Amino acid sequence: MNRTRATGPALRVIGYAVEPGPVDQLRIVHATAEIVVVDKPPGLLSVPGKGPDKADCVAARVRAAFPAACGPLIVHRLDMETSGLMVLGLTTGAQRELSRQFESRDVEKSYTALVRGSPGRDEGEISLPLRADVSHRPFQVVDRIHGRAAVTRYRVLVRETDRTRIWFLPVTGRTHQLRVHAAAAGGGLGCPIIGDVLYGDGRPGDRLMLHASGLSFRPPGGGARMGFTSPVPF
Repeated sequence: MNRTRATGPALRVIGYAVEPGPVDQLRIVHATAEIVVVDKPPGLLSVPGKGPDKADCVAARVRAAFPAACGPLIVHRLDMETSGLMVLGLTTGAQRELSRQFESRDVEKSYTALVRGSPGRDEGEISLPLRADVSHRPFQVVDRIHGRAAVTRYRVLVRETDRTRIWFLPVTGRTHQLRVHAAAAGGGLGCPIIGDVLYGDGRPGDRLMLHASGLSFRPPGGGARMGFTSPVPF
């Protein structure tokens, strides 16, 4: 098997080494009185869906684990099929401050993915505006006229015979952004993420090979920037 390796860019801060703890398969990476960082498994919703069968989610499990928590908790989301790091605010003030950092793009999120095929370049930036396909929700499409700006930086980590390991840094945070940018030809990688049932050749039940492996932000109330990493499970 032919392999070439490259080192992915590190977060701008030193990650904290914290002993994790499980909460019904939701791994607690770091917790204070104001925030909690969790490692979400694939197949778990970030927030409740419609109907009682979709009540189980990251927000519900965190609220059960931290009964003193107040406010909406959720600051950002991961697709149900995506695994990896999420930060939640355990107080109304912390949730508001973290949301402000996401809106101002002061939070850095990095992802690791396995894509089918081999991109033409070892690194670069994808800029393809996206919008929802209102006739086929939750499908997103590239629309250079009506779409919202969507920018992703990437670097090849490992090339194999028929697949490639990619490091992604989303500059914006559009729905399904990395999945569309990976699959899109003509400005994207043209290499769908393995296991993607919407934009690739994945089948129901397949694991989506996309993992939120790095997260960096400033703690509410001030202090040094915090960074966390999560081992890639594939």
